[in-house]
Amino acid sequence: MLRRNTIQRQLVFDALQKLDHPDAEKVYEMVVADHPHISKATVYRNLNLLAEEGKIGKLPTPGGADKFDCRTDPHFHLRCRRCGKVLDTRAKEELLPESLLEDEKGFTVEKMNVEFIGLCPECKSKQRNK
Repeated sequence: MLRRNTIQRQLVFDALQKLDHPDAEKVYEMVVADHPHISKATVYRNLNLLAEEGKIGKLPTPGGADKFDCRTDPHFHLRCRRCGKVLDTRAKEELLPESLLEDEKGFTVEKMNVEFIGLCPECKSKQRNK
């Protein structure tokens, strides 16, 4: 089903482009700062619609709020196990073995979400200073 691009959806998309892997709450805070009439439900709904349409990425977060990404090209993520921050990494899809992209059973990978879990520089510094 083709959906029209509403002003609210564009506001949500524009806010997402200014943030680095935010959750829906952060996007809402940015949108409502300039457009106090927009509801939280509208922001959440439009983030999910944009993700369903493939215009943004949605990164599930076990035990926490999903993160969103305005990049839709194949790329890897770094996730801090302590604070939950998500960052892009320069590692590229080309680093994956070809066998993972076209399985011998005929399965074709259309989308991937690869993330590496560890500590961001801020959390690593806090851990050292304990």
